[in-house]
Amino acid sequence: MAGIVSWGAYIPKYRITVEEIAKVQHANPNSIKNGLGLVEKSVPGKDEDTATISVSAARNALLRTNINRKEIGAIYVGSESHPYAVKPTVSIVGEALDIGNNYTALDTQFACKAGSGTIQINAGLVDSKMIKYGLSIGADTSQAEPGNALEYSASAGGAAFLMGPNEEAVATLDATLSFTSDTPDFWRRALQSYPAHAGRFTGEPAYFKHVVGATKNILEKTNTKISDFKYVVFHMPNGKFPLRVAKIFGVTKEQIEPGLIVKKIGNTYSGSSILGLTCVLDIAKPGDKILVTSYGSGSGSDAFIFTATEKIIAAQKAKVKTTEDYVKRKEYLTYPEYEAHMEQIH
Repeated sequence: MAGIVSWGAYIPKYRITVEEIAKVQHANPNSIKNGLGLVEKSVPGKDEDTATISVSAARNALLRTNINRKEIGAIYVGSESHPYAVKPTVSIVGEALDIGNNYTALDTQFACKAGSGTIQINAGLVDSKMIKYGLSIGADTSQAEPGNALEYSASAGGAAFLMGPNEEAVATLDATLSFTSDTPDFWRRALQSYPAHAGRFTGEPAYFKHVVGATKNILEKTNTKISDFKYVVFHMPNGKFPLRVAKIFGVTKEQIEPGLIVKKIGNTYSGSSILGLTCVLDIAKPGDKILVTSYGSGSGSDAFIFTATEKIIAAQKAKVKTTEDYVKRKEYLTYPEYEAHMEQIH
C-alpha cells in the first residue's frame, strides 16, 4: 500500500487552564482534572482558523521532503469547524501552498475522524496510481458552548500527512479498516453555533463500541497482537477514555503515553488522533510498528497499522518544528481574553 512520505503539525500558542474555566463555571478544578485527565487546552489566535492551521501543518510536512509540490494530485481537509459553510477550505490551502491547479480537492466531515478518513482516501488514490502524492489534513478550532463540560476540552490544532509511494515512505501503511454505525452521540445542526452531546452516552455505546470494535478487527485481520506495537494511539476526547481502551487491550504506559497529547492541549477534534500520530513519528525508529484508531461521532472509527522505515531518520533531522515544540510554546489567557479569541462576547 501507499505510505506516509512526510508529516507536519501545528498547534496555536495560546492556552487556558482548567482552573481559569472552572473559576467562571463555579466548579472544582481538581474534580475536572481528575474527571477528564486534562490540565489546560490550546486556543486559536484571533486570526487563526481551520484554514490557517491546515496551511501551517502542511507547510511543515512539505519542509521535511524535497518533492516537487506540483506533483501533489490531491488535497483533502477534514474538519468540523470549516470557516465557511459554503466555500471550501481546501482550495485556500492549495493556493497558499502554491500547489498549482492540477489537483483534486475536497473538504471532508465526520466529526473527529474527518482527518483520519483523508489518509485512507489518499492512500487509495496513490495505490491505484491515480496520483503520485496526496495531502491529508485534519484540523479544528473546536467550539464549545460557555458553561458546557466541553469547554474544558475543546481545543485547536491540526496535522498533515503527505501520502505517497511505499518506496519513499517514512512509515508504510500496512493495513487500514473502518467500523461505522448510526450512533448520534454528538451533533451540531446547520446554523447552530455550538454542538450538543448525549452526555455519558458519548462513552458507551458510542466511543468505546467503535474504537474497541475497529481495533479488535484490525488485530484479527492482520493476525497481530498489541505487544507487536511500539506505539498505540487512540482518539482522545479527554485524557481518560483512551486509557480505558488501553486497559481493555493490555496496552502499556510506554506504548500509549508518547501519543497522549490530549493531556497537554485538550481535544483538537479532527486533529486529535492524528496529532498523536505526529508525536510518535517525531520519535519513532525504523522498524517500529504503530497502531492508530480514530473516532468520529455519528459514529465511526478508522484503524491503521504503520511501520516506520529507515527514511524516518532523515525526516526527523529536518529543521522543522516537532509537535512537542508547539506544545511547549505557550501564552496563557484569562477567561475574558479566551472569550474574545473564541468570539463569545456579544
